[in-house]
Amino acid sequence: MDPFRQMSDWRKNMDHFFGDNFWNEFENIIKPTLPQINIYQYDHELICIASIPGLTDLNKLDIFADHASLELKGVIDIDYTGGNVVKEEILQGVFERSITLPYPVRRDKINATYQHGLVVIHLHRLISDENSRNKVSIQLKDDT
Repeated sequence: MDPFRQMSDWRKNMDHFFGDNFWNEFENIIKPTLPQINIYQYDHELICIASIPGLTDLNKLDIFADHASLELKGVIDIDYTGGNVVKEEILQGVFERSITLPYPVRRDKINATYQHGLVVIHLHRLISDENSRNKVSIQLKDDT
């Protein structure tokens, strides 16, 4: 008997008993997301701060903003050699993180800076002209 199949069956039973999202609550405890991000919301601006230590080449970080989502791709590499690792708490490696933003943002007004291990991304709210109305034309339909 395949032990991995038993584990899959066990998880399905747990999902059925506790609900489909039961394991999602533990995912960040078991495997924290990279990079860690804080988002601060203002009336017409979002400030996103991402912790990316040891970034020496800004070309190794890609930031994409699309309507109401923000995506970061890159590598956290402390690049420290020598000695034996006794304790390692700073997460390293390739990351890809996508965040849903609380409102749509302008594509033409985004900037990012990097200082002291933090990427600060300024995003500005997309404000649509809600007062504009589109007149719908009505066509007369023949009875034939």
